[in-house]
Amino acid sequence: MSKTAIVIGAGITGLSSAIWLQRRGWQVELVDRVAPGDPAQASYGNAGLLARGSILANSEPGMLWKVPGMLLDADSPLFLRWRYLPRLLPWFMRFIHAGRAANFNATVARLDALVSDTIEQHLALAEGGPAARHIRLGEYSYLYRDRAAYAAEAAGTALKKQYGLKSYTLEGAALAEHMPGLGPRYGFMSVYPDYGWITDPGQYMRDLAEGFVAMGGRLRLAEVRTITPGAPARIALADGTVLSAGRLVLCAGAHSQKLLNRQGPRLWLEAERGYHLFLRRPSFMPKNPMMVEDAKCVITPMAQGLRIAGIAEYARLDAPRGTAPLALLRKRIGQVFPGLQYESADEWMGQRPSTPDGLPYLGEDAKLPGIISAFGSQHIGLTIGPRLGRMVADIAEGARPNRDATPYRLNRHS
Repeated sequence: MSKTAIVIGAGITGLSSAIWLQRRGWQVELVDRVAPGDPAQASYGNAGLLARGSILANSEPGMLWKVPGMLLDADSPLFLRWRYLPRLLPWFMRFIHAGRAANFNATVARLDALVSDTIEQHLALAEGGPAARHIRLGEYSYLYRDRAAYAAEAAGTALKKQYGLKSYTLEGAALAEHMPGLGPRYGFMSVYPDYGWITDPGQYMRDLAEGFVAMGGRLRLAEVRTITPGAPARIALADGTVLSAGRLVLCAGAHSQKLLNRQGPRLWLEAERGYHLFLRRPSFMPKNPMMVEDAKCVITPMAQGLRIAGIAEYARLDAPRGTAPLALLRKRIGQVFPGLQYESADEWMGQRPSTPDGLPYLGEDAKLPGIISAFGSQHIGLTIGPRLGRMVADIAEGARPNRDATPYRLNRHS
């Protein structure tokens, strides 16, 4: 087999796969309908976190009884286009099953295997190039209404501690000194010191792509219409061009299942829509990112302003952007920082590729010869993209990854 690869999808996972394959001596062509760092990509609009502590899947024990109340609560970050419910229901039932205690605890370990070295993976990916300037190291905070709200999350806090995450807490005068401008709604904070974030996700992607091309990689802006497994595997583009390579790497995010067109094992993938507001020229910015726990949104200081990202909305892949999620984000930032002023606010919506158990699909499958899949990273795509890219390169080389890829196999839901 020739060491040629076509990577479909130029988000963080696809770009990382292309770079690591290139470093192993492969000739790589990266194909996407938009350029790396384009606002159409989920990799552009994320919260920017290198989320070392994202080991708790969205589906947890008791979730079945929580969801109805969340959907009926106007201040909840969970949204559903009700006409989409019949199609969503089979995925949702598997989502609930994944939250059973035994399944949940296994997922925690499998997520930790992917997120635990995220900072090191990003530093290695960006080493020697301009992308490294966007990586920041520092604290990450969870903001609570009060100590009782923090205590209600004791189980999750204990799991994080079990997996090596250290934290300290602040309240009262110490919190006010640590976080100037904080509104009266919030009175307690848990702080994790060993975190990282990206100060400009879009430019980070563009810089990584620039390095890939400079080292001989090819970037083709084109729409992929079909994928044909085999030796060699082939893709057909919208203009009729057919390309082939020794390996195809499928990293097309929420569009991956559509491209497979029922080839291979049965996959369970939904487009979970996320939103952000980007406040330009804010009157002040926090020093480090924070999660507003009751709102499930993240506030991140970035190079050109302040980003507030969050929301989980389920709807058709092509459904128009909603207004209520953005209004909720505006309300939340006003509650956290009542005195905050800004020049303008950019609005964004993107598609997170989400599986019922919160784990990505990764690896080869006997029904898809010549294809390596790496998609379905949900909320943690930026966090685990470089790790998945390195594992893709290992799989292509026939080497054993230093993380067991079995829990992420494509046929685990069959």
